[in-house]
Amino acid sequence: LFSQDLYALRVQETAVGGQDSGIGVTSSKSFMKASSRQDLIKLPLQQVKKIDRWDSLRGSTSDTFTEENFGPLSNVRFAVFALGSSAYPNFCAFGQYVDNILGELGGERLLKVAYGDEMCGQEQTFRKWAPEVFKVACETFCLDPDENLSNASFALQNESLSLNTVRLVPSKAKGSLEHLLSKYHNKKVTCCQIKRNPHNLTNMDNSEKTTILLEIQAAGLDYEPGDHVGVFPANRPEIVDGIIKRLAGVEDPDEVLQLRLLIREKQTSNGIFKCWESHDEIPAESLRTLLTRFFDIRTPPSRRFLTLLSGFCEDNHDVERLQLLINDSSAYEDWRHWRLPHLLEVLEEFPSCKPPASLVLANLMSLQSRFYSISSSPSKVNNEIHLTVAVVKYRSEDGNGDERYGVCSNYLAALKAQDDLFIFVRSAPGFHLPSDPLNPIVLIGPGTGVAPFRSFWQEFEMKREMQANCQLPKVWLFFGCRNSKVNLYADEKERLIKENIKSYLFSFVQRTKYTEGKWGHFF
Repeated sequence: LFSQDLYALRVQETAVGGQDSGIGVTSSKSFMKASSRQDLIKLPLQQVKKIDRWDSLRGSTSDTFTEENFGPLSNVRFAVFALGSSAYPNFCAFGQYVDNILGELGGERLLKVAYGDEMCGQEQTFRKWAPEVFKVACETFCLDPDENLSNASFALQNESLSLNTVRLVPSKAKGSLEHLLSKYHNKKVTCCQIKRNPHNLTNMDNSEKTTILLEIQAAGLDYEPGDHVGVFPANRPEIVDGIIKRLAGVEDPDEVLQLRLLIREKQTSNGIFKCWESHDEIPAESLRTLLTRFFDIRTPPSRRFLTLLSGFCEDNHDVERLQLLINDSSAYEDWRHWRLPHLLEVLEEFPSCKPPASLVLANLMSLQSRFYSISSSPSKVNNEIHLTVAVVKYRSEDGNGDERYGVCSNYLAALKAQDDLFIFVRSAPGFHLPSDPLNPIVLIGPGTGVAPFRSFWQEFEMKREMQANCQLPKVWLFFGCRNSKVNLYADEKERLIKENIKSYLFSFVQRTKYTEGKWGHFF
């Protein structure tokens, strides 16, 4: 939003995993309240009824500004960059809603709503949009370019970063990993310990871990059945080591370094004065730790990042092949989806490329947390959190290429007893048990989808244990799996039926070479 004070509001459509973000819910309620009040003023008394403001999701409003547009925000100019992921339904729905409702409340739209897809170049799209909206806002408010606007433009135009504007310097400031992760992600991150080695929940013949139960010692963390845990993973050491060998400018990868940016240059009587400032997000840490804990090195690099790499290739053939991917979007998308290359594989594919570590760090994306449903009830396992995790492994090139490993699931599967794990709890009030304890419940969870339901049935177990004649709701659990060897928590589920804690259990097992016909099911 832009007013004479020139301020901005950034609202994320959803948190990771499709959950509504808190600020999104709060803001939408405020917009709905203001818009409904405005409509009530316009309507005759006999037509005043409950108004559903979600109609604003249907499409963008007209850019035409007439007398009918005057409303409580008639002195506000705005532009919306909607954030979302095409992996989820209702892509960028909340951003579109905000754009429409601001227009309905009388705001003047500076630019049409722009969309940033987390799955495809969200950052690049934003970097293209941000300078444009900043320029339009300055023109709207008749602001002359001065030092502050130059600094803002510099911050928006991160493409201008070069060897002359970015550097790594030794630093003595070093905090705990728990503190650094909390500050970096703006969350209260807690360091917990693994209670025992991950337990393999499947009975596969090759003893490979395909699904694990992870027991975490989590004293001091409050949660309810149905809540989630955000886990901060670590990148695989062999990938990190391989990248370090191919980066230039750092002699000791374990030395604590601080990334600094050139903010401005001033011409003085004594020559050019350069003003450097520490990066306001990237912490002071060693190159090894930064690549292991803070940066995403597993997602295929963007075309913008390939442009950076092309400037540090010694072989013209490598440059030509990179330019093809940079300039031809079809070639890039085919290469990206077929190869699924991580950063090390890209550097290996273009072996003459030796980029400086400082520029690589300045352009990498953050390593985001992964969310898992909690599989335990605090009533049953005091000061513990249990997770049910499917260990993800697959191959690129339609199954014929190199093996790929899920970043977080394989990290968790490799943990040992007493290892540190950095997590935070995210409440999911919309997924808690009903407030009425007698409301019937239907639970549908194939595979690891059963994970949160384990927290529910453990809660029921404890209620029955504390009060033998306690009335419990009727519960239907539908569970599906490929075969009986991956029937997760089978013993627990059968025991619940015998103890009359779960009313009905339907287990569907996919047919195998030993079973003909439709899916078998048994109670």
